[in-house]
Amino acid sequence: MQISVELTLTPLQDDFEPAIIEFIKKLRASGLKVLENPLSTQIYGDYDQVMGVLTNEIKEVFELIEKGLLYMKIVKSDRSDYEPFF
Repeated sequence: MQISVELTLTPLQDDFEPAIIEFIKKLRASGLKVLENPLSTQIYGDYDQVMGVLTNEIKEVFELIEKGLLYMKIVKSDRSDYEPFF
């Protein structure tokens, strides 16, 4: 089953950039399709692979930050080829 996941990591602390950068670098190294923009990161792939990577990497980034929020949206389909029609 293919899924698309949108993540927004929001550390609730002043020194937040190193944790976000490390999180994104590890997602990039996972072998999954990863797209980024200033507001979120999107990951596309097989459900088991994506969720396995996210389980490990979310735990690691939470260990790097004192307090934080992670917003996650999951769509049951690969939306990586979406292009606006307008």
